[in-house]
Amino acid sequence: MSAIGMYKLLRRLEPARAQLAAHGVYQSLETIEDVRIFMEHHVFAVWDFMSLLKVLQGHLTCTTVPWVPVGSPRLRRVINEVVLGEESDEVDGRPTSHFELYHHAMKAIGAQTRAIDRLIADVRDGASIEVALHECGAPVGSSAFVQNTFEIIASGKLHMIAAAFAFGREEPIPNMFRTLVAALARQNSEKVQSLVSYLDRHIGLDEDHHAPMVVEMLAELCGDDPVRWDEAAQAAIASLSARLTLWSVVVSEVSLTRMGISRRRAA
Repeated sequence: MSAIGMYKLLRRLEPARAQLAAHGVYQSLETIEDVRIFMEHHVFAVWDFMSLLKVLQGHLTCTTVPWVPVGSPRLRRVINEVVLGEESDEVDGRPTSHFELYHHAMKAIGAQTRAIDRLIADVRDGASIEVALHECGAPVGSSAFVQNTFEIIASGKLHMIAAAFAFGREEPIPNMFRTLVAALARQNSEKVQSLVSYLDRHIGLDEDHHAPMVVEMLAELCGDDPVRWDEAAQAAIASLSARLTLWSVVVSEVSLTRMGISRRRAA
């Protein structure tokens, strides 16, 4: 049944996955300024990825004291390996999270980090996601994307969270990022090299390791339950739709900036 459930899920995702692959955002990045705009929007997706991951870790492993064995040892191994790579990867001989790697790439290219920095500061001080998004002035597409992520988290349904993580994040990333790398190659600028390094790291890590593991994790969580497979598909479609909206907002912002009527806030 799990094989049938996965087959049906993939069939339902086909339209959104095709739209994502053909989206105009990749061809819109013609200048360094275009790339800055992209990063200022996309960084919110880089950040909230970790909350999806941490929810999964919290449910699939024991993160409390005293420790007791929780759930499937195989799933514990999967999620802890992904956490190791995402939260404390080793890049150029130094440990770093992928969010911090992306933040460094933003600085290298001259992108504004004020909004995401304010969001993190407000969340650290106890603000709700809704308040933090409003106060930091997050772009509308980024705000909608993050809100969708936390709505799925709030469902409390692990198979839905895993579906959003697997098919809204890990599985599409290699193809998306490979297309972005090709687009950035047109820049012929040293300023984009940190971003390219970030993208290349994800292509290899997700394609060869993380994506296959988390897809298998989802299959185990849904098992033979058709209701879980249906809810998983809904969550994955919602995540892909949020990504499409985010990409469309980036294209719109790039166009507005070229016309001299950008809505971006000053640093």
